[in-house]
Amino acid sequence: MIRILLADDEMLIRDALAGLLGLEEDITVVATAASGVEALAAARKHTPDVVVLDLQMPDGDGIDTAGRIEAEVPGCRAVIVTSHGRPGYLKRALAAGVAGFLPKTVSARVLADAVRQVHGGGRYVDPELAAEAISAGESPLTPREADVLELAADGAPAEEIAQRAYLSPGTVRNYLSSAAAKLGAANRHEAVQVARRHGWI
Repeated sequence: MIRILLADDEMLIRDALAGLLGLEEDITVVATAASGVEALAAARKHTPDVVVLDLQMPDGDGIDTAGRIEAEVPGCRAVIVTSHGRPGYLKRALAAGVAGFLPKTVSARVLADAVRQVHGGGRYVDPELAAEAISAGESPLTPREADVLELAADGAPAEEIAQRAYLSPGTVRNYLSSAAAKLGAANRHEAVQVARRHGWI
């Protein structure tokens, strides 16, 4: 029997997934969680074989949470299920050791098969997402440019970003200008949109 932990901040989706996976003869859902922190605590308590995580959750996104669970619960493997299937997220997930990555548009049968494959030591990546990731290429942004661009996403002024990033306002402007140029964007707002579309921030 494959023991599953499900984590999604939307109760309806979490309950639906638990119900659908619970219909499989070789899969049992041992716990559910609504955040990264809850998922980590539940993983420590129940030691599941596979954890199925939403990408975007409160208190730690799915990728960060997967890394922490795999470090603290040896043998537990992670699958990310997301409505944000962007190439950058897929690459980040694979680099972090996540074994499965699927969009929420897949059927319950495909998710169950992915769980079985991951439990058996394999990997499962949605073919369309894999193709997009290959065609999108690597992010042209440096880690610092990506950090600053993400801090700028809510429209914060350079001075506020500088305080939060422990940089000078001039350095923040330089990073934003450089990021916009690399992304072929007219301004930082457009740069944020381009970077988000590719999953680079």
